[in-house]
Amino acid sequence: MKLIAGNSNRPLAEAISAYLNVPLTKANIRRFSDMEVFVEILDNIRGEDVFVIQSTSYPANDNLMELLVTLDALRRASARRVTAVVPYYGYARQDRKTGPRTPISAKLVANLMTSAGADRLLTIDLHAGQIQGFFDIPVDNLYAAPVFTQDIVDRYGENGGASEIVVVSPDVGGVVRARAIASRIGADLAIIDKRRERAGVSEVMNIIGEVDGRACVLVDDIVDSAGTLCNAAVALMNEGAQAVSAYVTHGVLSGGAVGRIAASPLDSMVITDSIQATEAVRVSDKLRPLTLASLFGEAIKRINDETSVSSLFD
Repeated sequence: MKLIAGNSNRPLAEAISAYLNVPLTKANIRRFSDMEVFVEILDNIRGEDVFVIQSTSYPANDNLMELLVTLDALRRASARRVTAVVPYYGYARQDRKTGPRTPISAKLVANLMTSAGADRLLTIDLHAGQIQGFFDIPVDNLYAAPVFTQDIVDRYGENGGASEIVVVSPDVGGVVRARAIASRIGADLAIIDKRRERAGVSEVMNIIGEVDGRACVLVDDIVDSAGTLCNAAVALMNEGAQAVSAYVTHGVLSGGAVGRIAASPLDSMVITDSIQATEAVRVSDKLRPLTLASLFGEAIKRINDETSVSSLFD
């Protein structure tokens, strides 16, 4: 196989390379003076199984365009199969029409990747499972639940201290994700019913479940402005929670999110390295990263070997 790293998350690509003991293929990915993307693959990849590792995180449009141009370069260089490894799938929150005359941008991005030359997609914790149906190529959607579960067990003891903690979904849409972790550790599940007045603004309405005197673990796929999670933490503490922490796959953390988390009742927030951490994230006392390198590395190995990827989660 061949591994190619884009510029969006070089540390994760290097960690995956180290896990697989496969060096990164030399490539020249740069910008012209007008910021136009140029890609040149410096090694022969004819007939190879190629994996391009590139998150479409901030700056989303630049990183997406870099991925598309790289896919096109690989297709024209006669790669046998090209897999787009996209740890963070940008535009995933635009998965449906939210009003009249609005786009479904997640579908548009799927079309762009396929047209550019991707033969399959490997990603983790898509914001909406139906996005897999936007593609006419195979999609492997990994889950961070095993990584989070192991960390919860390490933190709270064997069986995750199931009698002491409650896994909490910050909204109704995330119940399946939270239930998966709760069932793995044998813990109870709680749900926060909220009303969102507009994008980026949420209001906690009601808590479904028993949280009084217990440690609450919020589970979500994306933290952007952190408003939802911080409001949820306040609501849980007001209901008598002993402590509140959070586990989130994709740490977008835009604007003043890091400061908002620092000022919140959250004890800690665990994020993965699906998005490269900024300096503010690295120096924060409340934010702690977990790596996905071994999970992605094992999935890439199984795709290359034509063996089961889903058995990773059995």
